[in-house]
Amino acid sequence: MKLLLPFCLMVFALATTGCEESPAGLPVVKMQIGKQNYHIEVAATQSQQETGLMKRDSMPDDHGMIFIFGEEKVLEFWMKNTRIPLDIIFLDARGRVVSIRQMEPYDERHTSSGFPAKYAIELNRGAAADSGVKVGDRLTIPDSAKEPKRS
Repeated sequence: MKLLLPFCLMVFALATTGCEESPAGLPVVKMQIGKQNYHIEVAATQSQQETGLMKRDSMPDDHGMIFIFGEEKVLEFWMKNTRIPLDIIFLDARGRVVSIRQMEPYDERHTSSGFPAKYAIELNRGAAADSGVKVGDRLTIPDSAKEPKRS
């Protein structure tokens, strides 16, 4: 019993500090998108971005992934080895939504932001519409997800 109490306190401390990690070992941040709250995996290095959501069979409804780039530019994504249909929300450096697109599993055609963007957020297909987010909205990017990391 003496060992159980410190263990329970440690688990409680970890749960309340917000330190989360995804199944892929990526950090996770909480983020509001439209009227919904999400657990967003942070793909901040080139290697993490190249892997993205590839080879996953599903993703919980309240989860997603944010891709962080060093500067605003027209971004292009594809769905090579990605099994789940996705929405992708492109945002500029200030967090303003510049475009929202849909992507099909395994589609190797490029999906463009159409406008300069610094961030891209992938959610399950239909989640962007369900959350009510639209082009022109401004999202608050969590501090720990604002800048890319060196690979």
